Amino acid sequence: MLRAEALGIDYLLVAQRWYGTGREIEGSTYDCLAMTAYYAACTERIRLVTAIHPGFFLPAPIAKWGATLDCVSGGRWAINVTSGWHLQEFPMYGAALVEHDARYERSKEFIDVLRGAWTGHHFDYAGAFYQVAGLELEPLPLSPTIEVFQGGQSEAAKEMAASHSDWVFLNGGPPEKVSGIVEDVRRRAAARGRTVRFALYAIPLCRETDEEADAVIGAMAAAIDPEIARQRRSRVGGAQGMWAESDDVLTKLDSNEGFASRLIGSPDTIHRRMMEFHDLGIDMFHLTLNDELFVAEVLPRLQAHA
Repeated sequence: MLRAEALGIDYLLVAQRWYGTGREIEGSTYDCLAMTAYYAACTERIRLVTAIHPGFFLPAPIAKWGATLDCVSGGRWAINVTSGWHLQEFPMYGAALVEHDARYERSKEFIDVLRGAWTGHHFDYAGAFYQVAGLELEPLPLSPTIEVFQGGQSEAAKEMAASHSDWVFLNGGPPEKVSGIVEDVRRRAAARGRTVRFALYAIPLCRETDEEADAVIGAMAAAIDPEIARQRRSRVGGAQGMWAESDDVLTKLDSNEGFASRLIGSPDTIHRRMMEFHDLGIDMFHLTLNDELFVAEVLPRLQAHA
């Protein structure tokens, strides 16, 4: 976290994995609310995006918590409203599990209550999932408009993005797949007089030459455990649109298909690839920063371009 801020990274996603072994799916995390508050106390500039699952939380208390966090962080807070796909988590934590599209309807209502609360006016809401009566929030957030992120690539997710969210987190993938989603959501949002921005997940694998990088990724692909890959597909069965069956072996290397974005190769190759995604409408890359050559050689070029 401190390293990311020192490197000039703009946003830090504070994820919430309620349950996971770390093998067939990412491992359980510390609580997102506690960790966001901790990161806010330890940082000065980086913006903090907290992943919140409707169904596990009520929106009005999160509106209060988020406004407080925004105030104490100096206006550096944003929310990732994640509708949920890991179906085992819901009954484990006593959260109401509704069918796929209804989870996105619930998320829309969650955002409605958040934004209504943050206006500072007397607010009533009567939805199918959430109700508030006479809500008046104090303190109000410092940010006049807190950014709302979401994930998902299904029809329901794209409709939610077009009508409610500011940003969409996309799983990794090739340019043709990514551009299709970007264009679709942009069209739907424009019909509502809105704009949406996009963040693409990617795991860089940078080496001095393309041949070196290809050898490393080839060895990783050859070592995939078929049973672990099968279990991972089973774990993400609650999703639609993401983790679709693919002939691309790189989608099986990690939980969110980061290697499938193919930031793989020399610094020049990776930089060109990222600029291609940028030209297609990607406004942000959701990256891991474990690759030292990427951090040393590619990241400064991106920051100079910005």
